[in-house]
Amino acid sequence: MVKEFTSDDDALLAELGVEVETKKAISRTPREERIIAGFEEIQRFTEEQGRQPQHGESGDIFERLYAVRLDQIRNVQECRELVEPLDYQGLLSGSVLTLPADTGDLDDDALLAELGIEVDAPPITELKHVRSTAEKKAAEDIANRERCEDFEVFKPIFDQVQKELNSGLRETRPFEMKAEIEKGRLFIVSGQKAYVAEKGETTINDQGRTDARLRVVFDNGTESSMLMRSLQRALNKDDAGRRITEPTAGPLFSDQTIDGDEASGTIYVLRSKSGHPLVTENRELVHKIGVTNMSVEKRIAGAHLQPTFLMANVEIVATYELYNINRTKLENLVHRIFEPARLEIEIMDRFGRPVVPREWFLVPLFVINEAVERIKDGSISGYRYDPDSAMFLKQG
Repeated sequence: MVKEFTSDDDALLAELGVEVETKKAISRTPREERIIAGFEEIQRFTEEQGRQPQHGESGDIFERLYAVRLDQIRNVQECRELVEPLDYQGLLSGSVLTLPADTGDLDDDALLAELGIEVDAPPITELKHVRSTAEKKAAEDIANRERCEDFEVFKPIFDQVQKELNSGLRETRPFEMKAEIEKGRLFIVSGQKAYVAEKGETTINDQGRTDARLRVVFDNGTESSMLMRSLQRALNKDDAGRRITEPTAGPLFSDQTIDGDEASGTIYVLRSKSGHPLVTENRELVHKIGVTNMSVEKRIAGAHLQPTFLMANVEIVATYELYNINRTKLENLVHRIFEPARLEIEIMDRFGRPVVPREWFLVPLFVINEAVERIKDGSISGYRYDPDSAMFLKQG
């Protein structure tokens, strides 16, 4: 059993004339800590993969980064001496590539730039208490906001997005790439929804990286004029940072089923046989659009007893089979698309109580067909339905 010496033991040894070596606390600069942490990342990769990181386009971004970083450490004497006591795997004994003379102090982003790689993730190795100038600037851009004078223009956007999040039409997902930052996109950063209202001309900064000036409006009525890279860094640094997806249900249909596909239901389009004046005047335009997981014939059985069917029989005018999708999300999506053409009609149920059905729309059948096709190919998010022209128009 090994017994550790206490301060009393040290005193006794001193009395015996035995000199006790005092360990000195090692103080390292943030740069030295960053180099060591980076080297430890390379060591972990080597342990997990059973080999040193390799150069070449066949490797992923992280392996290529480790390979360049290792060459950098081998090349710079100061770095070699710093990590040499830690090198139990013989990583420093490998051959050294000839690197540019000015790579001695490059961070991970700059190293990847040397490789011609545009990285949109936070640096792999980053000490929580050490922040680069760029990170500080990003935090300042997020913090330094001013009142949004025309917030009334943007408030309906935030209100609608929240409704779509609640209904499942939109989701929040981890932020991944700078390419996600475009005009009209929404994010959650520092606990607030952020809307990219404007994006200026793309420029190249001093490090050869693309950037652009943004106007970002926040849901608390403030705004910030920040660089795209500032928003990117803020999202990467925020553990709760998220992007808000577009209101689409994803791939919905397939012309052919494949093994493993599960039928999820059917979109149905119905025409009413009601004698209500509003319906009779617009018979060819008044359609009920819904989604069911049973046969449509079974769904419409007893329609004349149900206010959702206008207390009248109906005819089926179109159906679309669905596979492997969320029926509720899809139905919400279809209803949102045709919200501007929703039919406002009040029906008395069989107990004489007024009911306002919500699934009837004044829309031609050919437009419903177009909506289905646009949902299928994913283009629906770039269009809005204009009831005046009965057409889908590109969103501004």
